[in-house]
Amino acid sequence: MTTLTAPRKSGPLRPLELFGTDHLLDEDERDIAATVRKFVETRLKPNVDDWFESATLPKELAKEFGQLGVLGMHLDGYGCAGTNAVSYGLACLELEAGDSGFRSFVSVQGSLSMFSIYRYGSEEQKQEWLPRLAAGEAIGCFGLTEPDFGSNPAGMRTRARRDGSDWVLNGTKMWITNGGLADVATIWAQTDEGVRGFLVPADTKGFTANNIHKKLSLRASVTSELVLDNVRLPESAQLPEARGLSAPLSCLNEARFGIVFGALGAARDSLEAAIDYAGSREVFDKPLSSYQLTQEKFANMTLELGKGLLLALHLGRMKDEGGVLPEQISLGKLNNVRESIAISRECRTVLGGSGITLEYPPLRHANNLESVLTYEGTSEMHMLSIGKALTGQAAFR
Repeated sequence: MTTLTAPRKSGPLRPLELFGTDHLLDEDERDIAATVRKFVETRLKPNVDDWFESATLPKELAKEFGQLGVLGMHLDGYGCAGTNAVSYGLACLELEAGDSGFRSFVSVQGSLSMFSIYRYGSEEQKQEWLPRLAAGEAIGCFGLTEPDFGSNPAGMRTRARRDGSDWVLNGTKMWITNGGLADVATIWAQTDEGVRGFLVPADTKGFTANNIHKKLSLRASVTSELVLDNVRLPESAQLPEARGLSAPLSCLNEARFGIVFGALGAARDSLEAAIDYAGSREVFDKPLSSYQLTQEKFANMTLELGKGLLLALHLGRMKDEGGVLPEQISLGKLNNVRESIAISRECRTVLGGSGITLEYPPLRHANNLESVLTYEGTSEMHMLSIGKALTGQAAFR
């Protein structure tokens, strides 16, 4: 059984089998991908349509993700699995083949909440939070984006001021994944000493999480507004190693890496669903899959899917060797999300009218990818990041 595509007993090749990508993985990486895919197939996919339609994500999934070993899996110690970057990326791919909401939960928990503590926290903060977050016994979120400051986080208005030995925080964060579920929030705020990070337990007086409703995308995910109204924290709540805006941006780079792989999971699931449908759907007395225009669509989509995976694996190997640049992660995020959303939309056309229902996944994936296209850096910002690397000129303003 191959690990990066749905298993088949015989018959036509699955899209990624054409690229032979399994040969680029070691045994542990293949096993991790297969384990996560089995969990997605047996636990998540049978329920995702209902969760998406009702706009819910059961909180108990956190402990199940913890038992699966995917929360902070690329971190060492504190109950974390300590896998390599490629294994983490493959887990993200399999989770997003279920739904972007699942990958978003795991990505925010591990690459934003946990990584911010792991990289910038004190030993006491790590001991207090990381084992619980890794087990899914606690849930974390990451508060950087604000209502008026997304692509320009340097303009944040959330403010932390000293009051004796305490800090007092005021401000609002927006579009925060896991916010309404979280037990602890990593909050970034302006201070007289520059941008600093703080760990805010959800039961702290003055801290409120308001869930955002009526979403058309990422419905099987909790998205929230965080309000901080004179939230008083002790000095020990500050992340001692976080100095300046580079700290939260480094966390975002970790999360973007997961997206480079994850978006391809949505594309793969859409393409496999469309190929299966076209093989059984008869049009003018023969299978839809036998028409040249349909095969052209499948060939083009398979090509972009495979190219995206080769790019993701290359970036993963570079990351494991310690040599990947933020601009290179931008290349992966820009290309793979852009191509994945195009694939999901094209697959919907193959399904015809049936494609607008939750019986088939392509339109659900396409809707989710509209959010993925925007968060962790819009396509426009990634293009400008790449442009700056190529020209040496910043065009952000």
